[in-house]
Amino acid sequence: MVLAAGGWPGWWTVLWVTAAMVGARTCAMATNRLVDRWIDAANPRTAGRHLPQGRLEASDIKALAIGGAALMFGAAWMLNPLCFMLAPLALLFLVGYSYTKRFTWASHWILGFTDGIAAAGGWAAVRGSIDPPALVLWFALTVWIAGFDLIYACQDVEFDRTHRLYSFPARFGIAAALRTAQVCHVLTPLAFAALGVMLGLGVVYWIGWLAVVGLLVYEHSLVSPDDLSRLDVAFFNVNGYIAVIVLAGVVGGLWW
Repeated sequence: MVLAAGGWPGWWTVLWVTAAMVGARTCAMATNRLVDRWIDAANPRTAGRHLPQGRLEASDIKALAIGGAALMFGAAWMLNPLCFMLAPLALLFLVGYSYTKRFTWASHWILGFTDGIAAAGGWAAVRGSIDPPALVLWFALTVWIAGFDLIYACQDVEFDRTHRLYSFPARFGIAAALRTAQVCHVLTPLAFAALGVMLGLGVVYWIGWLAVVGLLVYEHSLVSPDDLSRLDVAFFNVNGYIAVIVLAGVVGGLWW
């Protein structure tokens, strides 16, 4: 939104983009929990979630998913015709991603692509179009998220193999997954650099860019094929910092 507007996009846009994001994520997460409830019940790491524990019913989660989708469509309608026209395609990926681990090890990139839709949607909400900078940002998010999802999936290799679930680490091994994640996280700052050049962002953006590069290097130093004990720090903490830094760098880079 901020990049497309060249600054503050206005309260109306912020309100409805936020509503669309909340609806989309609610729908996606509810669908994921619903579709995977039997898998979650069998996995010791996820057996404590609400559905496997019986603290929520499947009907509750279905209602939550439908409500989230309705909120996203309503918000898209309030934004502009392009957002509303593309909302069904976004919903296809939001719902469909949860099934991909059943047939393809490319699910990590499909997840990244699906999350990247949010960036393109934020741009389209402001401009009513999807322009080259939005596509570059979309690509950056696709490879960034795929990279850290590859790392995260390494902890479930044996479970995935036993239950015939498709993931890149289960198919090619942990070492190959970590190397592939490194490739993704080389492409990530390259894409962010291209975005900064395309939009003429200032020095604050590039300071943030250097911080992101450093954090990505740090993230990969935390895990190895023989030691995944710090995986949670690599997955949750470091990428949370990166998200905040990218936003701060974008906002600052528009002015300085």
